[in-house]
Amino acid sequence: MAAIVPRWEWRTFGMRFGPAEAAFAALTPGGVQESEELYLLSGGDASAKIRDDLMDIKVLQEVNADGLEQWIPVMKTGFPLSATDVSNMFEALGLDLPQLNREAYTLDQLLAEVIEPDGRLRPVEVHKRRVRYMVGGCMAEVSDVEVNGEPIRTIAIEATDPSAVISSVRAIGLGGYVNTSYPRGLAAVLDQTPTRFAVIDVGTNSVKFHIAELGDDSSWKKVVDRAEVTRLGEGLEQHGEITREPMERTATAITVMLEEARRYDCRAIAVVGTAGLRMARNAAEIVEAIQERTGITIEVISGEEEGRLAYLAVQAGLGLGEGSLVVFDTGGGSTQFTFGRGPEVAERFSVEVGAVRFTERFRLDGVVGLEVLDEALAAISNDLSRIDGRPPPDHLVAMGGAVTNITAVSKSLATYDPDAVQGTVLDHAEIMRQIEMYRSLDAEARRSIVGLQPQRADIILAGACIVSTVMRKLDRDTLTVSDRALRHGLLVDRFG
Repeated sequence: MAAIVPRWEWRTFGMRFGPAEAAFAALTPGGVQESEELYLLSGGDASAKIRDDLMDIKVLQEVNADGLEQWIPVMKTGFPLSATDVSNMFEALGLDLPQLNREAYTLDQLLAEVIEPDGRLRPVEVHKRRVRYMVGGCMAEVSDVEVNGEPIRTIAIEATDPSAVISSVRAIGLGGYVNTSYPRGLAAVLDQTPTRFAVIDVGTNSVKFHIAELGDDSSWKKVVDRAEVTRLGEGLEQHGEITREPMERTATAITVMLEEARRYDCRAIAVVGTAGLRMARNAAEIVEAIQERTGITIEVISGEEEGRLAYLAVQAGLGLGEGSLVVFDTGGGSTQFTFGRGPEVAERFSVEVGAVRFTERFRLDGVVGLEVLDEALAAISNDLSRIDGRPPPDHLVAMGGAVTNITAVSKSLATYDPDAVQGTVLDHAEIMRQIEMYRSLDAEARRSIVGLQPQRADIILAGACIVSTVMRKLDRDTLTVSDRALRHGLLVDRFG
């Protein structure tokens, strides 16, 4: 008998898989198979199922650094099962053997006389329709499954080469999804475990973290939403590179967020990097170093993609109706603009105008004289020349740490309240009032201002100057604030 060569397996469960669905649709399907199966869930690292009148048991042998699993078959025996077979079954499942009163058991007898009275194994009726594919030299399978009548979909990729499996998972668009075995996936369906997803936005100034729960009506419920100021772009303007200390701070913040996402049983985690990683000439080294520390790969997205996702967040979070719309997102290293009408995007681009860059360039973290302020405003205006000469939009929406902090200060929010900030209308006079307040104080004094995050005290003046300049150039006296930003748009785009 030929030796069994264990395969490395990866699997995920869900109803929607974003870009992966289109990727599979473009492939040529192989065989299609339907089956009726009965799983016996033990809650441990073993998979027991009955198919075609055979008891089929596999046990988890190994999990590698990428989370791939290797399962080893330990039993494949036809019914009726002898008492010895039943004993071996319970041993493989890591359970003490209950009392046996027969020398052999049919399936019905096993269920009625052993499994049901014992109560430690949960029988689950499963109908599968499996469609096979080849992805990057690996076997792949997309299955529509009914679990005790509840529908779910599962995608699996496996091969003897673990690196090929990981490469194929990423290539098909499922890189952020968590590997979930059949027993755990079935238990989650039966227990109605909430479907949660996590997003991490690695910015120039801060790392933003969002976990949301997807409802049956496709609505999203916030579970966690916070940010950690790590200053990844500290010194980037002068050196053109990200240095080790800000990289370490960022990797530490990401590690904590990943651990929290796993505690919440998130099915997938999307991690993107923005302006700081786009600009740094050592970005590839930084991404690799963070991957070694955290086990997660940061996808560095373009400024245009960042703008598209921000626009999507606004469309999902603010009921603005029809009319022309400009959405801008001010970060530490750049500002993204998206122009459109209603849900349709007409143009999007990114400009290297960010609060960290101008703070360092003009030393806006201390008391600032009017002459220096005018020089900074002129430089910002010059770098934002791409939006000159455009007609005023019907709606101007701003997002990002600068404008949400400005809003919190305007409302004197001692504790930040995203619902109070979302949809706020700010006028230009309030922006100018705050610019005057910030320029007259150094960073330490600004930290006492109610509503201002202490970590943003040194860069808030630059951020407010950028917001003011955008409003003047687009001839708008007011703007609407969106607390929902890139991370919310990414959530909808990838997992909605």
